Amino acid sequence: MSTWWTAVRWLHLVAMAFFVGGQLFLAAVVVPALRGAETRPQLRTVARRFGAGTLVAIGVLIATGAAMAGHYRLWSDGTLHVKLALVALVGVLVVWHMRRPQLHALEGLIFLGSLAIVWLGVTIAH
Repeated sequence: MSTWWTAVRWLHLVAMAFFVGGQLFLAAVVVPALRGAETRPQLRTVARRFGAGTLVAIGVLIATGAAMAGHYRLWSDGTLHVKLALVALVGVLVVWHMRRPQLHALEGLIFLGSLAIVWLGVTIAH
């Protein structure tokens, strides 16, 4: 594998780690620590800041993922199709959650979908 494609894969993995790791950190640490009416503004600020970083991560994931799928000739791979369908579903859930943040079940669905996407990505890479 060339250094260029190693760098593309590395960027893809860093963006994935930010997106999924950030969700885990929010769910396991931030939300429990800031639970309560008096800390709701701080929680909202943290969520917005993470959301901005998430948009950058998603852009990197799309660009690097499309580049790798083309380079490695994966566009006809059934596993990639399932992964892309889950990406689309998680995208819809994220937008829905942005519009209705009080629907906390969406957070769990987004996280589970993200973990499934990572699993499929690992499957494709091997």
